[in-house]
Amino acid sequence: MTDTTQKAAVEVTPAAPVPAPASRRTRTWRGVTPWLFLIAPLALLITFTYAPIVNMLAYSFTDWDGVSPVLHYTGAENYQEVFTRPDLFEVFWVSGYYLAASAVQIVLALYFATVLSFDVRFRNFFKGVLFFPYLINGVAIGFVFLYFFQDGGTLDSVLSLFGVHTDHAWLGTPASANTSLAGVSVWRYLGLNFVLFLGAIQSIPGELYEAAELDGAGRWNQFRYIIAPGIKPVLTLTVILSISGSLSVFEIPYIMTGGATGTETFVIQTVNLAFRFNKTGLASAAAVVLLLIILLVTWVQRRLVPDDKVDLV
Repeated sequence: MTDTTQKAAVEVTPAAPVPAPASRRTRTWRGVTPWLFLIAPLALLITFTYAPIVNMLAYSFTDWDGVSPVLHYTGAENYQEVFTRPDLFEVFWVSGYYLAASAVQIVLALYFATVLSFDVRFRNFFKGVLFFPYLINGVAIGFVFLYFFQDGGTLDSVLSLFGVHTDHAWLGTPASANTSLAGVSVWRYLGLNFVLFLGAIQSIPGELYEAAELDGAGRWNQFRYIIAPGIKPVLTLTVILSISGSLSVFEIPYIMTGGATGTETFVIQTVNLAFRFNKTGLASAAAVVLLLIILLVTWVQRRLVPDDKVDLV
């Protein structure tokens, strides 16, 4: 073979072009571009979240009535009144009903999420049924259940079909009213926890379930050794949300009872101080105290139950 033939047989691969280094202006635009997309959400977050918190903190040191253009600095008098009035903290006993209801809600949501994460007939239908109440407006739910629990209402009519006749006023006593309202809260927010748990369970690799079935593990052992450790971060999150929500209940009791019959919560009391008794300064101090309590409870819970990294593989 001649030299010319050898050269023709050799495949010549052109060298890849070397990219030119980016200019300083290009690098600057690349660093600024993500912040341009964040301008709108950050502006909304500052305007409707952080700015009101700062204003609330400022009002808590004044005697503002919410109407007058003049307000006077009073120092820590509002906070002193908050901590020296037992009636302002007695309403936290009502939160106990919602805290117990939150425990029931988490158990039910975890049960349904576990069952419906496997191959069950009509599981998509049941997923929609469980999540649907969370999509309904809270005011509408309050009015619906107000008629549901009234004397001779829907609940009494359903019970009469089974031969149970009662003249019990479901919203007439503190214990019965708070239990009924807590039950409504379970019905409404069950779907949220259900979706959180379902998403966490479905993120667990399916190979783990197949290996467990080959080893003869039943559903309970699969839940105990695979699902429970795998959803621990989400479970911690739902517990935090449940506790904070129990301390700041407002919508359902305010619509259904207005805080009457021993159903007044801390938030309803704060709203009444601001808009019924025109004590916006005192109400702001109470709101700041509630915020600090929720942050403290969250911090203590995070210390007791740290969010460890889960590794199932």
